[in-house]
Amino acid sequence: MPGIRLFTPFSLRGVTFSNRIVVSPMCQYRAVEGAVNAWHLAHHARFALGGVGGAVIEATAVERDGRISEGCLGLWDDSQIDGFRQLAELYHRQGISVGVQIGHAGRKGSSASPWDGAGPLASASPPRGWPTVAPSAIAHAEGWPIPAALDEAGIARIVGSFAASARRAVSAGLDFIEVHGAHGYLLHEFLSPISNGRTDRYGGTLENRARFALDAAQAVRRAVPDAMPVWYRASCVDESAGGVTLDETIELARGLKDIGIDLVDCSSGGIRGPVARSTRPETPGHQVPYAERIRREAGIPTMAVGLITEPGQANTIVSEGSADLVAIARELLADPNFVYRAAHSLGHPAPHALLPENFGFFLARRNMQAPDTSST
Repeated sequence: MPGIRLFTPFSLRGVTFSNRIVVSPMCQYRAVEGAVNAWHLAHHARFALGGVGGAVIEATAVERDGRISEGCLGLWDDSQIDGFRQLAELYHRQGISVGVQIGHAGRKGSSASPWDGAGPLASASPPRGWPTVAPSAIAHAEGWPIPAALDEAGIARIVGSFAASARRAVSAGLDFIEVHGAHGYLLHEFLSPISNGRTDRYGGTLENRARFALDAAQAVRRAVPDAMPVWYRASCVDESAGGVTLDETIELARGLKDIGIDLVDCSSGGIRGPVARSTRPETPGHQVPYAERIRREAGIPTMAVGLITEPGQANTIVSEGSADLVAIARELLADPNFVYRAAHSLGHPAPHALLPENFGFFLARRNMQAPDTSST
């Protein structure tokens, strides 16, 4: 579609996204023992009926003790597969590709939900939760428990858990997988000098600090069919001095490309404080330059995320080659019909055609009867 690149298809391996707008993974903190329930189905139905090009299901733990919170989803057991199959079918009925973000929370695990303060469950009254692990015995922040430093056997076990969860995602009928290596969780903890004080082959140099991330990503790549894309979410920079730099993330992206990873989802921050914090001011699209440089210098497709709220902004990101896809979270929570609004705003010749037929039919009729105001 000339001039509206946001609404052109994009393909990776055997999967095609009908447009470039992707539902970003959004933790809901509503699961019980990792299982999908009615809340998750309702949450995703809002987007599946809204014409998005693709969707990523929220951070999903590869081990029970790898959860961020008690309410996080999981794919550590075969009993959890059916719930993800229901989510896949929800999107597939609308012709939308859907994947899942799998990860391990590391030292930031065993925490309360955000609306309960997001602090360690060990500090709750009465205390609860589970032991956490990390590259080194360094607490996430003051008042947090000191995690156990993983030995190589523990690292190997978790790499195996990533692969096992990926295989369950395949069984659930999901279209792609995103490995969660961002936001201060376990793979990011190994990459960042702030949290990694090891002196073995998993610490010190960038090559060593990136080893666990590459091992886990490669295990996932080998566990899934060749036609299934594998993505990697990176915190491209840490929000603190002495942390991961963009140059280091570009090197990581080159390594990911070499082992068959198909796209880097470019976020930032989380190693000490909140996620999505970087050395750049938090302005609309402030993380887009990370996606642009990684795409250009590592030669790998990227997805941009972070304060992307306007149709013209999203289209410019894709049209100018800063990223191949744009991930949207809070704006879709506020407006599940963002895609339809964007199509009107950008002059799409048939915006109603992006929606399910029984929605689009009546909206097209409405537009013939009265001026449309959806873009104002």
